[in-house]
Amino acid sequence: MKRVLLAVALVVVVLAAVTLERTVNLRSRQPQVTPVAAEPLDTAALARRLAGALRFKTISFQDSNQVDPREFEGLHRYLRDSFPKLHAALKLEKVNGYGLLYQWTGSDAGLAPVVLLAHQDVVPIEPGTEGRWTEPPFEGRIAGGYVWGRGALDDKGSLVGILEAVEHLVAAGAKPRRTLYLAFGYDEEVGGRRGAARIAELLASRNVHPEFVLDEGGALATGLIAGVEAPVALIGIAEKGYVTVELTAQAEGGHSSMPPRATAVGIVAAGLTRLEARQMPRAIRGPTADMFDYLGPEMPFAPRLVMANRWLLGGILTSQFGRTPQGNALLRTTTAPTVLQAGVKENVLPSTARALVNFRILPGDSVATVLEHVRRVVDDPRIGVRALETTFSNPSPVTPVEAEPFQLLARTIRQVVPATVVTPWLVVGATDSRHYARLTPNVLRFVGATVGKDDLRRVHGMDERVSVQGYADAVRIYIQLLKNAVL
Repeated sequence: MKRVLLAVALVVVVLAAVTLERTVNLRSRQPQVTPVAAEPLDTAALARRLAGALRFKTISFQDSNQVDPREFEGLHRYLRDSFPKLHAALKLEKVNGYGLLYQWTGSDAGLAPVVLLAHQDVVPIEPGTEGRWTEPPFEGRIAGGYVWGRGALDDKGSLVGILEAVEHLVAAGAKPRRTLYLAFGYDEEVGGRRGAARIAELLASRNVHPEFVLDEGGALATGLIAGVEAPVALIGIAEKGYVTVELTAQAEGGHSSMPPRATAVGIVAAGLTRLEARQMPRAIRGPTADMFDYLGPEMPFAPRLVMANRWLLGGILTSQFGRTPQGNALLRTTTAPTVLQAGVKENVLPSTARALVNFRILPGDSVATVLEHVRRVVDDPRIGVRALETTFSNPSPVTPVEAEPFQLLARTIRQVVPATVVTPWLVVGATDSRHYARLTPNVLRFVGATVGKDDLRRVHGMDERVSVQGYADAVRIYIQLLKNAVL
């Protein structure tokens, strides 16, 4: 017994020594840069021009016949009037109707170009909630230090901010060495197939292979990362895939007073219950593993110890981090039943029941592995399982953090906002950037706007807004990025 206790004590001592050594030697991955002087900008004028763009109801609908082309045409005229120097210096092409592709030709044709993305469209306002907004959603008001309106965060803030940066540089007489493309789709909120996909196809046909592509997806977060007090720049290096799986069951219909042992509704409901109870496993890998590597050194000792020793304490990290919906989404392919359809009357047994389950797919999983999981867990020959073919995509490739484009963006952010902690990030939603993945291995997702916990509910929700000062800083980040990458 003494030998066993001695052996156990020795193992504990060795583990403690190893974990302590790894914790102490966990070095910061933040790039060391010299801060730049704040670019002189008229923040009030910036806010006014963004507010003006928010007044156009460029709403995307699943039914394209509901889209009002006059709103997009009005926005295009507004952009021409608001950014005259840019429109004089850059070539503009209309792609597939309302897609906008600007080209600022560089002097060195041997340099791969840079492509900055944004989208013109916004989601609708939930019917009946218009009067509950603090400021009306499509009046582009400036109040209380914020620009209010649908699209302020998603995604006219980045679109207009990019144009502000280029206009500023053109006005200063800048001449690019590297060609710059600005690509603005118009249906991102419904998949981007008419806008971004067609622009990407056009660039591919011209053999354009960018040094990097930058889109929305990450932001400058405050108060969102426990254990890090500084602002955290979340740079998306990948985004999750997407598939909606349909479950269907048939059973005997008839009068509800004489139900069979198993109804169509009950069969489908049992399948949904099993799927929610046995979800796909959590895993620390890919972009989330990179995120922990970048955040760990910036944290206090206890969480730093866990981050540095995932080989031993990964289960604790997974359990704690996965407690919130946001953390859970970064660790697994998520399961979300979203639609149930059955029956026409309360006393009639439906012969068919149908459910839709939406999965957001973690890098390393795929549409095929999701379908395999669903069939294994449902485990009922009475339930049909299929993917809706119009709504699926595998996870994007992962942009390497060691590559120069990621490091360039990280340096740029810290030049403009020196206290920022930069980290890789997994985008749990979908962006237009996925249509450009075949053009370059370096696809990044970041806008410089500051977001806090309270802002997460505003995206696609009520009271969407961006702070006037935060928006100006976002424009400064775009300006510095263009100086570093293009000029």
